Amino acid sequence: MRDEIVAGSAAAGQERPQAEVPASGGSRSRENTNMQPMEAQETWSSRLVFIMAAVGAAVGLGNLWKFPYTAGVSGGAAFVIVYIGAIVVVAVPIVMAELLIGRRGRRSPPGSFARLAEQAGAKRAWSLVGVLNIVAVFMILSFYSVIAGWALAYVPKLASGLFTGVENAVVTREFESLLAAPATLAFWHFVFIALTVVIVVRGIQQGIEKAVKFLMPALFAMLLMLVGYAAVEGDMASAVNFLFQADFSKIDADVVLMAIGQAFFSVSVAMGLLIAYGSYLPADINIPRASLLIAGADTLVALLAGLAIFPLVFANGLDPAEGPGLIFITLPIAFGHMPGGAIFGTLFFLLLIVSALTSSIAILEPVVAWADEHRGVSRRISTPIAGALAWLVGMTTVFSFNLWGDWHPLGGFETFAGKTLFDVQDYLTSNVMLPLGGVLISVFVGWVMTAESTREELGLAPGGAFAAWRFLVRYVCPVAVAAVLIASAT
Repeated sequence: MRDEIVAGSAAAGQERPQAEVPASGGSRSRENTNMQPMEAQETWSSRLVFIMAAVGAAVGLGNLWKFPYTAGVSGGAAFVIVYIGAIVVVAVPIVMAELLIGRRGRRSPPGSFARLAEQAGAKRAWSLVGVLNIVAVFMILSFYSVIAGWALAYVPKLASGLFTGVENAVVTREFESLLAAPATLAFWHFVFIALTVVIVVRGIQQGIEKAVKFLMPALFAMLLMLVGYAAVEGDMASAVNFLFQADFSKIDADVVLMAIGQAFFSVSVAMGLLIAYGSYLPADINIPRASLLIAGADTLVALLAGLAIFPLVFANGLDPAEGPGLIFITLPIAFGHMPGGAIFGTLFFLLLIVSALTSSIAILEPVVAWADEHRGVSRRISTPIAGALAWLVGMTTVFSFNLWGDWHPLGGFETFAGKTLFDVQDYLTSNVMLPLGGVLISVFVGWVMTAESTREELGLAPGGAFAAWRFLVRYVCPVAVAAVLIASAT
């Protein structure tokens, strides 16, 4: 699943003062990199607000939707152990890399790569990594908001008691009827995009900060309430055994690759989100500590989501390996057969919406920052335009579930056989663009930027933790992420 250059408007092409790069323990180059100057940047008002915003960016449907069903189909505890290892060894080093790129570059992802490449004496073509980030997040936002719209559509369904006492066939039919109605999907898709735009257009402190100060405490409060409900009404013992009692015989190459991929997706690395958020990061915030907090909170949310979901699944004799239908079919059945199910089911889908929203505002931010920086388009203009374009592109996802459901645009290629346009977009972003971006970010920070510049930005002493991080980001991360990339392509 970052926040803003500034909400003030400036005419396109109008000269604006060059933003200086604050020092973080040493002098930094301030030379112009031949791009349009930016307005003086806002920064996060406090360390706590930044952590909440960054955690909100990382916490999304990947935690509350994808992690539970991925754990379910991958053997439960065995997958969880490998997943936590992947977070520490792969995700955290790349989170640190993205934050240092953003803070040292003080620009949008393409601008930060260009600036730092020039400082390192490398080719400005490295800015294409940032362009890859921008394209990927825009595509992700276009279909992410459609999925989030499903959660919006489910809130009135749960609140009205529609699923109370019903069986699988009824819930399945209700979900299928939602997917078959393009007008309904388009409406909820629009509502979610509009909510995202309203927050991002107001800037960092007046928009994103105010939103996360409310949304993140609400998210954790709702999640803890749901875990408490699951402990009382569900089978918590079975859920704990499933998630934490490992059968190491289930760990194979496929589980390892799935865990690395899930860790990568869950923490929202290689999207440019953390680069954009990092560009607003004050010099006194410790990047390694912040990265550990972000990854730790993200992992905690994923595990709590499992403890909220699986007790209900086991208590109702349902299948924890249900797959994507776990959220929209299996859980409504469970809530429908439990005391207070309508209330807590509604709360669960509100939780999904909040988590998706904290991610979507971070997803939109790099696009808005790039438009301001490279095109001189103010936030108040670029944000609604980007939102409208994301909605229009997202209609391809809407139609993929109904009108275009039988259209397989790349069906002539074995990899894309039977895939709808949505499936193609999802595959390209999740399996190609994000892993490729992760590899390139690791290579750039580990091999292009100097050890001194990265050590200075991280605020670490030579050797010890810095040496360990540099080894991971130079060798382990690119190899591990490349393995995911290759495996997904074969």
